[in-house]
Order: sequence, then structure tokens, then C-alpha cells
Amino acid sequence: MDDSQRHLRLAGVIRLALGGGRGPADAYVFDPHRLALPAWACALGEDGPAALLVTLDRHLDLVVPVAPGAVPDRSAGLRALDEHARWALDVRNYDHVLAAMEAGLVGDALVIARGRPRGTYSGDVYVDTRGRSHRLVVVPTVDRAAEAFNAPAPGDAVREVLEVAERVLLDVDLDCFTSLSDADPTTVLPWPRGVIREYLLPPDSESFWEAVLGRCVALTLAREPHHCGGLLASGELFRDVAEVLFRELLGTDPP
Repeated sequence: MDDSQRHLRLAGVIRLALGGGRGPADAYVFDPHRLALPAWACALGEDGPAALLVTLDRHLDLVVPVAPGAVPDRSAGLRALDEHARWALDVRNYDHVLAAMEAGLVGDALVIARGRPRGTYSGDVYVDTRGRSHRLVVVPTVDRAAEAFNAPAPGDAVREVLEVAERVLLDVDLDCFTSLSDADPTTVLPWPRGVIREYLLPPDSESFWEAVLGRCVALTLAREPHHCGGLLASGELFRDVAEVLFRELLGTDPP
């Protein structure tokens, strides 16, 4: 393990080798979602085209970083991006996607999410401080993404961004599989495994997942227990999500 990867490990990132299934060979598991930035840097390296990010989340993590021009370029290396993620990105974990665009790691993004934090970037194209344009394709659910892939309506760009992508990063926030209580909006309700399966693997979604996984180089998974009902609740939710995500979707053993 080189120094940069040791630095990543000290940040609390767990790297998994996936085998025997389909899709990515690497996975990275961590708690705060902003650690996706160095994990993506590790997965992609300093060369090659920027990847299409396919991210599943409860929130649209599309807030512009406070100092977007200060995000290191990917050529600065993994350690520089790891330090920036931990010391400069927002602790609320909602600016790492646009930071990854600033770094040159992510090109376009397909964002499957439903909540909009205050300050969420609302445009369809984000132009970074280095002048590069990035398409932001936002859909609320996997079944809507699959529908837009299988039978695009005017304005749907899901199929378009997947077809032109040379590499794909699949990113999952565990809180995607939670809802806020109607009785008490401060209470987080984790979904049961059956609902997780219905969300991740809706009817007629196989062609969409084939397009995502066929060029996917890495999976990143943010546990974020404070958004998932606490340590015990998030641990149980992680187990249920892992059974569907790893075993059923990727065809490999859960971690």
C-alpha cells in the first residue's frame, strides 16, 4: 500500500475487492459522503477520461463548494484530494459531486434523488471554474431512470449520458433507502428489505442496469449513520441494502 492509499485508509475508507459478479471490481465504503471524492480519485487514477457519475441518494448533493476554484485537480494526487475532502468540503456532505467535477474526476452526472438541500444548483449544466461543462440529469427514482432509458421522452437524457460514457462510477448513499416520518420530520425511517428491492430492482430496469454496470469501474457506498436513524438502525439498514445491492444486483457476496 502506497502512502496515498494509506492516507485514504486512515480517513476511514474501506476498500473492497468484488469478484464473481458483474459490474465493478472495486468498492469503497465510508461514513461521510464527502469521502467519495478521494475514493473516486483512487478508482480513476490521474489519467483517462472523467467518469459519468450515477448516484443514488435521498438528497441532491449538488451544492456548489464554497471555494470551487480551490478544489485540487486530479493530477495533484489522491492525498491532496483526500485532505481537501476532509478539511475543506462541507461537513453537511452535499458539495462533493460538484467538487469532483472541479477536480476533473466526474464529467456528467445522473442523479437519482428526491430532496433538495438549501442552495442546490438547479441548472441542467454546471460549468466549472476551469471552463468545462457538465450535464446534470436528475430523476427521482430508479424506475423513472429505467423508463427514461428504455423509452426516452423529449428532454430525457438518461440514455444519452450513459451511451457516451467511457467509464461509470456508481455511488450509493445509504440514506437513499430512508424516509422522514410524517408524524415527526426529525425521525428517520429506514426501509424494509422488500421496499429496498422494489426501489433498486423495479420491473423493466435490467437494460438500464446493464448500461450502468457494463462500464462501471467502482462502487462507492456512504453509510452516513446520522441520516439513517443512528448507528444501530444504519447497521441494520446496511445489511439489508447489501443483500440487495451486492448479492442481487451485482451478483457477488455482501461485505
